[in-house]
Amino acid sequence: MKKRRKLTYQDKRKIHGLIFISPFLFGFIAFFAVPLVNTIFYSFNDVGVADQGGMTFQWVGIQNYINLFQSEVTTESETMARLFTEQNTSMLISVPLIVVFSLFMALLANQKMKGRAVVRLFFFLPIILGLEIVVDMLTMTTGTETLESGSSLMSGSYVTMFLVRFLKVPMDILYPIMNYVENIFDLISQAGVQTLIFLTALQSISPSLYEVAKMEGATTYETFWKVTIPSIMHITVFVIIYTIVTLFLESPIAQEAYAFAFTQSKIGIGSALSVVYIVNVIAVLAIVMLLLRKVVKKNEK
Repeated sequence: MKKRRKLTYQDKRKIHGLIFISPFLFGFIAFFAVPLVNTIFYSFNDVGVADQGGMTFQWVGIQNYINLFQSEVTTESETMARLFTEQNTSMLISVPLIVVFSLFMALLANQKMKGRAVVRLFFFLPIILGLEIVVDMLTMTTGTETLESGSSLMSGSYVTMFLVRFLKVPMDILYPIMNYVENIFDLISQAGVQTLIFLTALQSISPSLYEVAKMEGATTYETFWKVTIPSIMHITVFVIIYTIVTLFLESPIAQEAYAFAFTQSKIGIGSALSVVYIVNVIAVLAIVMLLLRKVVKKNEK
């Protein structure tokens, strides 16, 4: 009788990993895989409605993709190429801002001080419940027109003039930063979950690491870069990926795909836009993961 081979530690980890992701795999197959296949099929067809009900399909190949970037425009009369360029550029600027801001807020919330629990409560309660009530209160007190037009704190400041005239900073890079400064409430709402994740990661760092760094004479700056950042690097990668996915889900591209399919009854064009949108998201995530993988390995050494 053959003896049963004992599972190694690595085998057990793989099994536990499969069990952990099994709900996601089931949900992906049941609720996402079939619509994804249908969307890809629709993107190669001219989809219409039959007289007796149902849908009709006329194979057009890649014509929907050609029309998407040659003749179709968005609801704001922008070309699709420009829309994708603006969204990817905004992503490159928004993700670092949100990640750095959330890490900064997590570091503040993790400080040992009197009344720390109360401070955390007042800081995270609007994030958990949503900032709509805060915006509504500001609308009632300051007026809707002021909020919609923006506070223009940065547009006419000396800092902006210095950056543009003397340092020659392009407005394409400066404008999104100005937009986030003038819309600080949006930045806080987008960094809420990331701040909670960073706070959990900071609290999981062993205090003995900081004690050793202090005994070795390391400064606070050196401790931050040599102990804190390497210890939360894996969590930082997760936060970056989470932020990218969240921003893409809230992107106007998704709204344009909905408008094509259900408002303008161009299901084939809307499906083609959805496919290009998914490919764009996967490409951005792949590039980011490739770059972050090298950073993580460097900090593990």
